[in-house]
Amino acid sequence: MPPAARPPRLAVVLTLLAAGLLVGTVPPAPARAAEAAAPAPSGNRPERVRWFMDQGLGLFIHWNIDSQLGSVISHSMAGASKDYLERYIRELPKTFEPRRFAPRDWARLARVAGFRYVVFTTKHHSGFCMWPTETTDFNITCTPFKRDVVREVVDAFRAEGLAVGFYFSPDDFWMLHRQGREVARRRPYCMPTNNPPLMAHNKAQVRELFTRYGPVDVLFLDGEPDGLKQLAWSLQPNVVVTRGEIETPEQKTPDAPMPGPWEACYTLGTQWQFKPTNEEYKSGTDLIEMLIEIRAKGGNFLLNVGPTPEGEIPPEQSRRIRELALWMFVNREAVVGIRPWHVIREGDIWFTRARDADTVYALLTKIPDWPKGKRKAFTLTTVRATDRTEVSVLGQSGRVVEYHPEADPSARWEQKADGLHLSVVRAQRLYNNTRWPNPIVVRITHARAAGGGE
Repeated sequence: MPPAARPPRLAVVLTLLAAGLLVGTVPPAPARAAEAAAPAPSGNRPERVRWFMDQGLGLFIHWNIDSQLGSVISHSMAGASKDYLERYIRELPKTFEPRRFAPRDWARLARVAGFRYVVFTTKHHSGFCMWPTETTDFNITCTPFKRDVVREVVDAFRAEGLAVGFYFSPDDFWMLHRQGREVARRRPYCMPTNNPPLMAHNKAQVRELFTRYGPVDVLFLDGEPDGLKQLAWSLQPNVVVTRGEIETPEQKTPDAPMPGPWEACYTLGTQWQFKPTNEEYKSGTDLIEMLIEIRAKGGNFLLNVGPTPEGEIPPEQSRRIRELALWMFVNREAVVGIRPWHVIREGDIWFTRARDADTVYALLTKIPDWPKGKRKAFTLTTVRATDRTEVSVLGQSGRVVEYHPEADPSARWEQKADGLHLSVVRAQRLYNNTRWPNPIVVRITHARAAGGGE
């Protein structure tokens, strides 16, 4: 918005909309007519839902111009003074120039860590657009950087074989301020269905995102979804709408499995966007155990990073992701393309099952002091072996303990009346000091369900 501009009143905006004078806010007449004539699509396609449930692990990226301040993303505008809002809108774009922005580095980290899809914040609640939109001048082109961030993120992650998802906020604080409204959330006028100019503004932006950047696999609508998810499906029927259509618990995991697809969204620390100080991060072991629990309950884990204003993923975040990467490199079979077992766990042993096979994975968590080359025994009451069952530890051949040619690290098992008795060895050296603090996964093929468990 130019420095001298005053936010027009709602009546003025409505008049401009009716006259078609707000460029990019209302689609062309033929598009509007076709949209009105066609029945509104509804629902994610079943085959795409199945694809989504297979993915397991997604990377969330929160990034905006206020990353320069290390503040909560966008929300500092809610209830802010007019002076604060004017400075936010006018000043922050002038200093946003992420000279170390290298999205291919982000994508390579995601790939090696076993992430399957990315969800990038194209527009958060502030209304600032990370692409060169025609709907508002509050976008990436009014910064010194000027480059199309959405395009570069999309191209980078596709090049690394990851699916592409967009976060989009139907709330728009820039638009509310421009209308002369109090910047807030959950008030009637903040909802696009109660604010026709806001709905038209959002639809024009969704149309840009879904016609400029190729296939969009996932759409995360962080606000009122009505009207926008139907438009997205009409433009790209294969998109999976997550928030706005399925359960997406934030910073929590449900106590029990939920029917159908769902996705748990978590920060690495306490804040979605980059927080330079006063931050506390989850450990790598925390992330691994969270992933295990979420997958055992049938959900996807959408884990967030917050790049710095310079465009880098902070080392405190990338280091924890690399611990997750090592675990996923060994054990991805137990979390990708799986479904919940008939019980989720027995104590600290969690279960998943292969989607299209009778293979069960027992994920052994919270087992202290398991030295390399040593054998431990477990009894499972919810899994029954058959005469074709084979048992192995993921990542291990079962034939070698390094430097100990006399050792026998093969997995042993016996089905008894009281359960399936397992005896396995931690034989693989993943750290120099051989102390591996993270879960071990046991694969059990041709398994059957038995009673008991939680």
